Amino acid sequence: MVIAVDFDGTIVRHRYPGIGKEIPFAIETLKLLQQEQHRLILWSVREGKLLDEAVEWCKNRGLEFYAVNKDYPEEQKDHQSYTRKLKADLFIDDRNLGGLPDWGLIYKMIKEKKTFAEIYNSDIKKLTTLKKKSKWFPF
Repeated sequence: MVIAVDFDGTIVRHRYPGIGKEIPFAIETLKLLQQEQHRLILWSVREGKLLDEAVEWCKNRGLEFYAVNKDYPEEQKDHQSYTRKLKADLFIDDRNLGGLPDWGLIYKMIKEKKTFAEIYNSDIKKLTTLKKKSKWFPF
C-alpha cells in the first residue's frame, strides 16, 4: 500500500516553520509500516530548506521515505504525467475530518483494513458485552 504522510501536526506537533516535538509513537509506527512493505511518501506543505530539515529530522530517527512530495523518487515537474495530486492509497494527516487518531489506532486501522467507525463500533460492542457480564464493576 502507498501511504502519504503529512509532517507538521502528524509526525510532529505544529511549530511551523520550526519542528515541534514528535507525536508519541509516530516514528515507530511508520517504521513498522515500512517493515511490512508499505511505501511511505512524505506529503508536506514544506518546500526548500524547510522540507530538507523535515526529511533530515526523520532520517536522523531512522525513517526514510520512498518519495517526498511526489509519487516516486525520480518524478520531475516537467514529466508528461506529472500532477501535484499524489496517487496514494491512504493519506495520514491531522487535517483529516475528525482529526488525527493516535498512532496505535492508525496502525490498527491499516493492519486490519478497517475504518475508524468499524473499530469504534467493535470496541463499543465489546465494552457493552463486558458490562453485561461483569456486574461487580461499580459502573
